[in-house]
Amino acid sequence: MPNNIIVANKISKNYINDGVETDVLFAVDFQIQSGDYVAIMGPSGSGKSTLMHILGFLDRPTGGQYLFAGKDAVVLSDLELAELRNSQVGFVFQQFNLLPKTTVYENVRLPLLYGKKKNHDELTMAAIKAVGLEHRAQFLSNHLSGGEKQRVAIARAIVNQPQVIFADEPTGNLDSKNGAQIMNIFEDLNKAGKTIILVTHEQDTANHAQRIITLRDGQIISDSKVQNRVDGKSDFLRK
Repeated sequence: MPNNIIVANKISKNYINDGVETDVLFAVDFQIQSGDYVAIMGPSGSGKSTLMHILGFLDRPTGGQYLFAGKDAVVLSDLELAELRNSQVGFVFQQFNLLPKTTVYENVRLPLLYGKKKNHDELTMAAIKAVGLEHRAQFLSNHLSGGEKQRVAIARAIVNQPQVIFADEPTGNLDSKNGAQIMNIFEDLNKAGKTIILVTHEQDTANHAQRIITLRDGQIISDSKVQNRVDGKSDFLRK
C-alpha cells in the first residue's frame, strides 16, 4: 500500500479583496509518497507558490481536503498547524531570510527555540555539517557568499529533522556553480530519506526531481516522471 505523506483531494483556493473574488487553485488532486522528490512547475501566476503555502501549513485551502501523514490539515487549529509546520516541514526560499549580523550557528538553531527538542547543540551542528559548513559555524551570516547563505538556509530547514522539505526557487539568486551545489545537497537529502518538494519555473532545475507536476492557471495540466533526470553528485557532502 502506498505510503502517502501528502494527499491533496480537490484543493481549491480563492481570495477576496474589496469584494472581488480571485480564484487561484481549482480542484487540485495528487499524492506524494514519503521519500519522493517532486517538482511543481508553472509560469508566474499559475498557483504553484500558493499550493506550496497550503501544503506547508502557511495558508489554508478554500475547499477540498488536505491530508498530511494521515491528518486532515483542514480541520486542525492554528496552533496545531503551527506545531506541524515547526516539527514536520522545513522551508527554503529564493530569498535566504537569514538574520543579519548573526552567526551561522545561531541562524540554524533558531527553529529549535520554538520546539520541544532539548539537544540543541547536537542537532544544530549536525545540520551545519550536513551542508558542509562546519568551518563557518561562527561566521556572521552577512559575511557569507550567496551560495553559503543558501546552504545555511537549508541547514535551518532540516535542523528539526522534518519529514518534508519545501524549496521555493532555491537557486533563483545563485550563479550556475552555486546553484548546482544546492541541487546536489537536495539530492543527498532525498537519498537520505527526506521528501523534497521543489517549486520552480525552470525546466533544468525541475529535472533534478523524480516527478514533475505542472500547473497552469491553477490547474494541473500534467503529472509525470522525469525522463531525463539530472543526477546530482551524491558525494558532495562528503568532500
